[in-house]
Amino acid sequence: MSWNTANKGAPWWKTLAFRLTAGYALAGLCLVFLATASLYLVLRSELEKSTELFLADKLHVVRTLLRERPDDWDGLREEIELESAARRYQQFYIRLLDEHSAPLLTTPGMAEQLDLSLLTKQTRPYHLFSMRGMRGQSFRVTSAPAEVGSPSTRTDTIEIAIDVSQQKALLARYRRWFLAILLGCLAIFPLIGYRVARHGIRPVEEIATTARHISSTNLRERIQPDGYPSELASLADTFNKMLDRLQESFERISKFSADIAHDLRTPVNNIRGEAEVALARARNVEEYRDVLGSCLEETVRLSDLISDLLFLARAESPLAHLHREPVNIVEILDGVQRAVGNLVSNALAHTPSGGTITLGTTLGTGVEAATVRIEISDTGEGIPPEALPKVFDRFYRVDTSRSQKSGGTGLGLSIVQSIVLLHGGNVEIASQPGQGTRVTLRIPVL
Repeated sequence: MSWNTANKGAPWWKTLAFRLTAGYALAGLCLVFLATASLYLVLRSELEKSTELFLADKLHVVRTLLRERPDDWDGLREEIELESAARRYQQFYIRLLDEHSAPLLTTPGMAEQLDLSLLTKQTRPYHLFSMRGMRGQSFRVTSAPAEVGSPSTRTDTIEIAIDVSQQKALLARYRRWFLAILLGCLAIFPLIGYRVARHGIRPVEEIATTARHISSTNLRERIQPDGYPSELASLADTFNKMLDRLQESFERISKFSADIAHDLRTPVNNIRGEAEVALARARNVEEYRDVLGSCLEETVRLSDLISDLLFLARAESPLAHLHREPVNIVEILDGVQRAVGNLVSNALAHTPSGGTITLGTTLGTGVEAATVRIEISDTGEGIPPEALPKVFDRFYRVDTSRSQKSGGTGLGLSIVQSIVLLHGGNVEIASQPGQGTRVTLRIPVL
């Protein structure tokens, strides 16, 4: 038996296959043990009950004869001396004693089977107990007083013993059979459990195999969940959707890397070109001032881009904390601070001349009573429906061109979302192509 699993470096006793096999085997063994033990106990109980009923019946018959027909010695002799001799299995022996403990009638052979003096000492009326015979047999013994005649003239004692050696042997055979069954199950159940466990974890191993093949350069692997149990099929579907998102994110990052490289290279090349031209020959103060001014514009552009990237990195850090303080929303809108500023910049970039951009704020009502709502709407060109779910994604640009003017770096709306989320709020966007866009910020009021 091999415990080969996806985690090849783990000890075999820590593998899922071993644990499932052990669980199945133990559960099966416990079930078989309980079933066999229950059957054994029921069998023993029924045999003991059968013996007790037989003894009680014999006592009743003899007591009835003594009470109703005390002079019928032939009937008594038939019950005590003759009937037992006719039985081949489960022999029983009866002794009738008078009130002075002198034997009146005794089943033949009783003295050879039982120590009669010990029997008389140990027996108590109506008390059933076990006794070892002279030849090692097992007996169940009891006694009872019996009134002679009606009305009673004296009280005799009936002692009765029944050989239960065959019952003991039967129970011993059953115990051996049950032990053999348990040992067989101990050998078979692990094999069955292992097959079941291997079949059960096969989808998990396939998922692990697919995961091992995935890298930043290979995100096209997918799990085929056909034939999987519903739980693992759901897991495989979730895993495939995660891979879809990862692939989309990597493709977007790859595209962004090319875009950001272009956005960084353009101002750097401009600065380098301006410097090379300026140093090509001697120039007057005004010319040098123009070169420096142009270089300053490019460095400001670079600084803004780097600042946006650093802000996003800090905002997405789990260690980021806010210092909260009361603010005036109207002043924020008048000053066009960062989150609102990015939205206004987008609105300005996509609203033609003569259009309208509106900023407004209201306090929420009902379930949003502790929320301030900020809305920025415009009458610009709008956003296509298929792009709306992605506009807050980092690096995403509706306009795929690399123009800083038309597309930017795709960080503006990501920064807006990061700021609102840091404040415990949320952001929504609605747009109709050709009619305009409305962005709503909801921020809780402390």
